[in-house]
Amino acid sequence: MKRRLSLKFFFGYIVTIVIGFLFIAVAGSHVLDNLMTNQAINNMRNGCNLVLSSYRTQTAGSIQELSFLTAQLKAISSFQECDIWIIDQTNQVVTSAYTIQPAPTEIPEFDPTAGGDRSYLVGDFYGQYSEPVITVYTALTRSFQTYGYVISHCKVSTIIERREAILKVAYITWIGMSILSAILILFFRIFVMAPLKKIIKAASEYAAGNLSYETGIHSHDEMGYLSDTLSYMSGRLNSIGEDQKRFVANVSHDFRSPLTSIKGYIEAILDGTIPPELQDKYLKIVLNETNRLTNLTQSLLTLNNFDANGILLDCSHFDINDVIRKILATFERRCQEKKICFEFTVPSKEIFVYADMGKIQQVLYNLIDNAIKFSNPDSIIAITVTIHHEKVFISVKDNGIGIPKENLPKIWERFYKTDTSRGKDKKGTGLGLSIVKEILQAHNENIDVISTPGVGTEFVFSLPVS
Repeated sequence: MKRRLSLKFFFGYIVTIVIGFLFIAVAGSHVLDNLMTNQAINNMRNGCNLVLSSYRTQTAGSIQELSFLTAQLKAISSFQECDIWIIDQTNQVVTSAYTIQPAPTEIPEFDPTAGGDRSYLVGDFYGQYSEPVITVYTALTRSFQTYGYVISHCKVSTIIERREAILKVAYITWIGMSILSAILILFFRIFVMAPLKKIIKAASEYAAGNLSYETGIHSHDEMGYLSDTLSYMSGRLNSIGEDQKRFVANVSHDFRSPLTSIKGYIEAILDGTIPPELQDKYLKIVLNETNRLTNLTQSLLTLNNFDANGILLDCSHFDINDVIRKILATFERRCQEKKICFEFTVPSKEIFVYADMGKIQQVLYNLIDNAIKFSNPDSIIAITVTIHHEKVFISVKDNGIGIPKENLPKIWERFYKTDTSRGKDKKGTGLGLSIVKEILQAHNENIDVISTPGVGTEFVFSLPVS
């Protein structure tokens, strides 16, 4: 890709330079030649008309006494770099001024009709000049009578020299623009092509699986932004890859442990290691492990459904206080076993919210289940409902083991468990808080956590007031 792009720019540069040169050398030369020839003819015609105007205002028609025009003829001749003559009707030169060569005494071959409608000639003017000249002539008339002619000559070589001087400037400009374009292409190669090559190399490395590859681009322009974006993408892909590995490891562990227990107990029952009078006890253990696998599978299916289809909400108006009371009732037996009490505080008997009741029940169940799981025996779990600025805030606070500060950002990750030894969380799937986060985000609501190791943890989430 780099070579193709470089070649495109190189050939584009060459074609532009060649077209520019041809335009100046061919089209520009031709246009300038016509332009400067017409300009010279117009200037000479204007000079002749100026002499004619002076003649008409200062004579009565005689063409023999024209000494008063000498100064004017010399000025015109010098300014236009031309010869200017005045001849009478017999083609005798009456007066003249020159910068090319002196005027002859007469021009017997002069024919004022030779130029046709153009009133100018190109050539040696009847053999009077050794090189081509442009000749412009105007009749000296007064009272509708012609007394002679004003004739102006300019060398063709003079016009060519003027054209070449302008073309020289054009060629110098063309060379300067070519050098500037080459410098711009060099800068483009350094500041665009070189970083682009590094980015292509990085993309190839990422495609090959080397997600830790660094582009080495640290600029603050578009290339730097593209490099940073690729680096961020590779970092996210690397993180996702690590998450997948951790996910597989956690799933393997959480499936292998109960399956190992189930297999061991069933084999022991079948080979008689466990006597019949103890089989009920161990079959209940097998049943609990089966329930654990069922819960794990259900949680995985729930999260997978969230990922694939998003969370579809069936929102309605309901009393959040009533929902909390019913959920607390389902944990009565577990609380009695650990001697845990619920402290439920509400600002009013009924508080209606607008949300998906089924999914909010799942949020509350997961948070209260975690609170019971990690609370110390003979402790209190406080559930508090408050209203502030059209929002209902539900708090679930325990007096358990707490969560270390460095682990707080990780608790929303799938399969993450703060109790790495799994001492207090042997039945947990590590998916509960992930499900809570997904559900509340689908409601466009937030959940926050405050925790102190050895003191307890508080989760607070919001819902819209009905």
